[in-house]
Amino acid sequence: MTSKAIINGLAAGLAGVAAMTLAEKIEQLFTHRPDSYVPAHTLERLLGLPHKPDEERLGLNWTMHWGQGILMGVVRGLMAELGVRGPVGSFLFMNVRLLSDQTLENVTGVGALPWTWPKDEQVIDLIHKGIYAFTTGIVADRLIAGPASEPVPRAGWTVGKKP
Repeated sequence: MTSKAIINGLAAGLAGVAAMTLAEKIEQLFTHRPDSYVPAHTLERLLGLPHKPDEERLGLNWTMHWGQGILMGVVRGLMAELGVRGPVGSFLFMNVRLLSDQTLENVTGVGALPWTWPKDEQVIDLIHKGIYAFTTGIVADRLIAGPASEPVPRAGWTVGKKP
């Protein structure tokens, strides 16, 4: 992976986490869902920091929220560079991002397995991670060149068929 792809992946991750954060704040205006401090709790455990009340965790919360989103952009940058691009690449990346969140949250004992969450929280999380992944993907695919060779063209199920 080139250093340019890493930097552009970080930029793509920044764009993705900014879009996700904006969407979360708009969604919260309508749902009145409170801010989640799971990112702060997770980072607190990862760093072995003493437990603090949520009111004292805003810096940790933003560090984990923005930091993880920006750093994960490098993964999407690598995907773009290797040719895993477009909507399918972004869909696959959404799952990588969900796996990253769940692994860190559950390994630290902070999170619960997603299928134990209320359905509305599952839907909201999937929507926000989708916004993140597809925004990150659009930016990464635009900034990072794919492989030099083109994939072998193939006939689709509608190509070449005569009515």
